[in-house]
Amino acid sequence: GIDLTHNPEFTTCEFYMAYADYDQMMNLTEELISGLVLELTGGYVIEYRPNGPEKDGVSIDFTPPWPRISMVEEIEKHTGTTLPRNFEDESTREVLDDLVKSLRLDCPAPRTAPRLLDKLCGHFIEDHIVNPTFIIEHPQVMSPLAKWHRSKEGLTERFEMFVMGKELCNAYTELNDPERQLACFQDQAVAKSQGDEEAQNVDQGFVVALEHGLPPTGGCGCGIDRLVMLLADKNNIKEVILFPAMKPQPTE
Repeated sequence: GIDLTHNPEFTTCEFYMAYADYDQMMNLTEELISGLVLELTGGYVIEYRPNGPEKDGVSIDFTPPWPRISMVEEIEKHTGTTLPRNFEDESTREVLDDLVKSLRLDCPAPRTAPRLLDKLCGHFIEDHIVNPTFIIEHPQVMSPLAKWHRSKEGLTERFEMFVMGKELCNAYTELNDPERQLACFQDQAVAKSQGDEEAQNVDQGFVVALEHGLPPTGGCGCGIDRLVMLLADKNNIKEVILFPAMKPQPTE
């Protein structure tokens, strides 16, 4: 959809690094964006007016290092609940569903585990972020392209970077096991058939490509338009995208 920070036409910068992981992607992202802010403004702190130029501004501090918040562990801390790590099981989905109900959060059907987790993350973490922050270690059910975490069951080596409650970057250690990738795609296809519009279909071509081989790889994508909005102090994405939606001129 379209709103002040979303547009179907947007610009993204994606890159991949062989023999790197999500930790290196985080360090690189932090260095790149904080360095950009420093080069453009002469400092790490900028003033941003999310409600328009006539409204009060908010100071955003890009000084590294940035906080790194483990999604599931942070939700557990706020709710006082220990979440099972088998997020594919119905029993875990019911635990998440009960949590969302108890908080009276709106989560339309289908109330799948990924959608419930996303709602809890938004409520406890995303909505409270001002300065750049990494949300890390998403559950595998939310991250079909990310590699499983090397030491934490049910989680992945993934991060999202948020500023002012909005996502700017999404990155992870790439999942390079074709069998696991196919299984993740199949789970996504089931969720899509249940009405989850954000779930993916099975990408058989991608699986075949992985069968030919992919080295350990870190990948990162950054939304350029939202980054420019912050640096240019614009609260509407239409003011920074290259080709904003145009209306036909009225005929005389």
